[in-house]
Amino acid sequence: MKEQLATIRAQALEAVASAEDSAQLDSVRVQYLGKKGELTALLKQMGKLSPQERPVMGQLANAARADLEEALEQRSRELDAQALEKRLKDEALDVTIPGKPVRIGHKHPMYMVLDEIKDIFLNMGFEVLDGPEVELSDYNFTKLNTPDDHPAREWSDTFYLDEDSRTLLRTQTSPMQIRAMETLSLPIRVIVPGRVYRKDEVDATHSPMFHQIEGLVVDKGITMADLKGTLNAVIKKIYGPNTVTRFRPHHFPFTEPSCEMDIQCHKCGGVGCPTCKGEGWIEVLGAGMVHPKVLRNCNVDPDVYSGFAFGMGLERLALGRFKISDLRLIFENDIRFLEQF
Repeated sequence: MKEQLATIRAQALEAVASAEDSAQLDSVRVQYLGKKGELTALLKQMGKLSPQERPVMGQLANAARADLEEALEQRSRELDAQALEKRLKDEALDVTIPGKPVRIGHKHPMYMVLDEIKDIFLNMGFEVLDGPEVELSDYNFTKLNTPDDHPAREWSDTFYLDEDSRTLLRTQTSPMQIRAMETLSLPIRVIVPGRVYRKDEVDATHSPMFHQIEGLVVDKGITMADLKGTLNAVIKKIYGPNTVTRFRPHHFPFTEPSCEMDIQCHKCGGVGCPTCKGEGWIEVLGAGMVHPKVLRNCNVDPDVYSGFAFGMGLERLALGRFKISDLRLIFENDIRFLEQF
């Protein structure tokens, strides 16, 4: 049995040394040390030995097993090192080769205009707020002095989320007027940009989802002159000092008096074209002095404080800022369009 053990040991060590990869090495391990391996099978025959031979053979067998396990471990390290060296050689990187150009994106044109507007208002002392897109009708309509029979509250105009018309996708960022006056200390100067939703048909200047920037100023002694001066300064800052604007009387439930502000069409210069629907002007915002009822709804005394509010469509501002003829281009994500900015 000693000769047989020596033969198995020598063969096993030779097989380990000649293994070319980890798969072959594992096969050698199973062949000699597995449950049915040659060394294991030999050890099972030790029961046939005499009591005097058994300890000697046990010592020799354990030594042979230890030698084989050490050889397996050593060869495994060698194969791992060889594999790593080959991988490093195969995946070598020539750092002197010019890299592939990386295309870096840029801001969407609409958000370029939004950032400009934020900077303008921040420099004028305004604070930027955010509000919920899923809103309560109490804030979206009732506290803004919008009566129950107002057309804007109809299901045909508004995306309601429940049958009793209590929650909805906000139709304007104006609810933040109420939230601001309920939570902030007077005086207040805030703008609120965000997405709003209305059941509008898609055309060159309308979309069922668009972005609005609500503005609110509440302080002592605020007049319509402050409103016109502020908005004219903002519009001329965006479009340039030669921008032509006009204010038209209008009606909003939450302001009194109310007005709409137009800019002369950037596409036709006031002559009339499809962009301005032949009118020569493009409406950019609605505004007015905060209605006394709205102030009272927020526990603000209209005999002491007054204010103005406005809501401007961000997409329309972007159309004028970049001379874009169709609002739908803003949302289509056509790379050929976006690369121009």
